[in-house]
Amino acid sequence: MLEIIKPMDIEKRSFEIISGILAEEGITLDPQNEPVVKRVIHTTADFDYVKNLVFSENAVQKAKEALLGGCDIVTDTQMARSGINKTILARLGGEAHCFMADADVAAEAKERGVTRAFVSMEKASRLEKPVMFAIGNAPTALIAIDELIKAGRLSPKLIIGVPVGFVNVVESKELIISSGVPHIVARGRKGGSNVAAAIVNALLYQIAR
Repeated sequence: MLEIIKPMDIEKRSFEIISGILAEEGITLDPQNEPVVKRVIHTTADFDYVKNLVFSENAVQKAKEALLGGCDIVTDTQMARSGINKTILARLGGEAHCFMADADVAAEAKERGVTRAFVSMEKASRLEKPVMFAIGNAPTALIAIDELIKAGRLSPKLIIGVPVGFVNVVESKELIISSGVPHIVARGRKGGSNVAAAIVNALLYQIAR
C-alpha cells in the first residue's frame, strides 16, 4: 500500500530508508564521508557508490574549509551548475561557473582541434579566486586539470571527478586519484552531472546546518 508522505518529509524519509538498508547490510561509513555518500545514493538510488566513491585523506574537511573561505566552483556542464545550491554558495562568497557554452571557448576549441571541456578548464585556471571542480560528464576535463596541475598552472582546492561513460572515463579518474590533489572520485564508469552536483550540495548542506 502506498504511503502518503508530505513533500517536506520525503527527503527525510528517503535518508531513513538509505540508513536502514546500509544497517541491514552491515555497512558502516566513515562519519566524515557519510553525508556525501548518502546524498549520492539519494540522488541515484544506487548503492554501488558505497564502494565506488574514493575520498583522499580529509577531502571533505578540506573542501568545507575551502567553501567557507569563499572558493568558486567550476563545472563541465550547465546541468551540474544548475543543480548546485547557489544560494548557500553565494552566502559563503563563492560562485559557480560553467564555461562550456562561452563563445571564446567554442572558437578556441575549434581552432585548436580540442574539446570545449579542455579549453574550459584552461579558462578556469585563469580565475583569480581559489577554485574547486565538479566534473560529471567530460573525462577530457579531468585530463586537462591533471595537465594544468603538472604544469604548475592550477592548484585546485578539490576535484570532484565523476564523469559517466566508457571512453577515457576510468583512466581519467585514475589520473585524479594519483594526482596528490584533494579529491572525491567515483571509480569506474558510473557518475554524471547529477552526482557531481549532489556531492557539492552535500558539502554545502553540512556547512549550512
